[in-house]
Amino acid sequence: MTKERLKTLRKQMTPFEKANRNKSIFQLINTLVPFIVLWTSAYFSLEVHYGLTLAISLFAAGFLIRIFIIFHDCCHYSFFKSRKANKIIGTITGIITVFPFSSWAHDHSVHHATSSNLDKRGTGDIWLLTVKEYMEAPVKTKIAYRLYRNPLIMFGLGPIYAFLIKNRFNRKGARLPERLNTYLTNISIVLLYTVMCYIVGWEAFLLVQLPIFLISGAAGIWLFYVQHTFEDSYFEPDKEWQYVSAAIEGSSFYKLPKPLQWLTGNIGFHHVHHLAPRVPNYELEKAHTNSEQLQNVPTISLSTSLQSLRFKLWDEEKKVFVGYRALKG
Repeated sequence: MTKERLKTLRKQMTPFEKANRNKSIFQLINTLVPFIVLWTSAYFSLEVHYGLTLAISLFAAGFLIRIFIIFHDCCHYSFFKSRKANKIIGTITGIITVFPFSSWAHDHSVHHATSSNLDKRGTGDIWLLTVKEYMEAPVKTKIAYRLYRNPLIMFGLGPIYAFLIKNRFNRKGARLPERLNTYLTNISIVLLYTVMCYIVGWEAFLLVQLPIFLISGAAGIWLFYVQHTFEDSYFEPDKEWQYVSAAIEGSSFYKLPKPLQWLTGNIGFHHVHHLAPRVPNYELEKAHTNSEQLQNVPTISLSTSLQSLRFKLWDEEKKVFVGYRALKG
């Protein structure tokens, strides 16, 4: 990509990199209120039938994902113009979604700065090995990798480990404000859950909260997985890696049905988000349609995205994802 085209592309994003306070507040209302109503409805439905509870939990999980998208925007300081407002709302939505604001904001910024860079993997991303690395790895590493990439573990046990366990600890070298924010988040989660258990009872709380957490957690990891694991993806060593190429070629355009697009806060326009992280989620679609170049990016749908489950390793020579069967050749 030439410097002129790069400048043009970045210039096209500028009008959308401004938070709109009214839109942000409205999104908070149309996300938090329905989530509270659905959670409450799921609780009262326990007296009717647990199948109804699970059905309501499915919709509640969708709104929990939408709450996470608000948290995600706050971590980029794109949801409000005020940095302080982003920290406050980010911390609150982080408590609801069990994510520490400052810690996750750090790791996620590293992810944006190193996405698709083969020499800078390991922070804020999904474990990925190249064909060569896998072939040269010891048996225990191969077993661990296969277990990690197994869909049942990645999307089943993955949310429990990543969200409930890993998120509770600070990273090595974290500064005091970041560490304090994690402690505040952990204490607030314990207090919130204790109060909820006191009000509705611990059994009812688990019967409602657990399916909401597991469904939203699995869907959240799936979204992150498929946004960087698709057929025409982009991975390069550091010397050849380019930020813009990584953004628009290494991040997918996940074209979802409108209801799902709304629930997921337009995160399917992931190529736009990686190109311009300061664009609020409610402006991503407009930014996408405003650029002809961005509309010609790798596009995946609900059906084609399922193919990504067979992608296990990155072939550096062919520059494509492959499955384990490819190793036999």
